Amino acid sequence: MTEQLDEYLEAEIQRLLTEDGTVSEQGITIQRREHALVLGGEVESALRRDEICRAITSHFPDVAITCDIGIVRAQAPTEVEEIS
Repeated sequence: MTEQLDEYLEAEIQRLLTEDGTVSEQGITIQRREHALVLGGEVESALRRDEICRAITSHFPDVAITCDIGIVRAQAPTEVEEIS
């Protein structure tokens, strides 16, 4: 690992997450833990999570990155909602 884990690296990754057209995620958090960066938050599918993690690790291959991104469990309603 040659990259220094600091706020500048975090800002670069955050910029990539929000500005890259293939990622465009604003709800992903970045935390420094010991000798790695941890990506957190929630996305709509495992495929989306994998795309985000792949984009970050390909742009920053010398940085230890842990993807701790969860999947939102969204299901269609099972009952009709009555509005009064």
